[in-house]
Amino acid sequence: MNIRLVAPNDFPAVRSLVAAAFGRTDEADIVETVRTGGAALVELVAEAGGEIVGHVLFNRMTCAPALLAAGLAPLAVAPSRQGQGIGAALVRRGLDACRARGAKGCVVLGAPPYYGRFGFTAAPATIASPYAGLAAFQSLEFESGVFARPIAVQYPSAFG
Repeated sequence: MNIRLVAPNDFPAVRSLVAAAFGRTDEADIVETVRTGGAALVELVAEAGGEIVGHVLFNRMTCAPALLAAGLAPLAVAPSRQGQGIGAALVRRGLDACRARGAKGCVVLGAPPYYGRFGFTAAPATIASPYAGLAAFQSLEFESGVFARPIAVQYPSAFG
């Protein structure tokens, strides 16, 4: 399996994969809107046998005060390939790429047992978000203390 940056010729396959993984097109529409709006920080695909089998998008979050933070969403793996570690590999590689691009931290809205294995913990009360207080709203600091001070984070408008 090869994990790499998405390329324009991957876009149709990514759309099909994300729609299949979620059983609807809402998340595929979000990916395309984020991408065309310039809010994608890191977008990766997993390829096996010449086929796109996984995809992850890390969004540029709007933060106040200003800060480069990533928002992980969505993560998709082909239904026939789920449970094989593809999603985990995409998340790990994506987090590394976000750090390399200067992001100071990352947030995610997802299952705590799954994302906890990558170092995500319950987002502190200092992070203002429409998702604040939900168990699924988690954060990961790349720079110690970055989420210790009050900050408001917002996903790109494509998320509604």
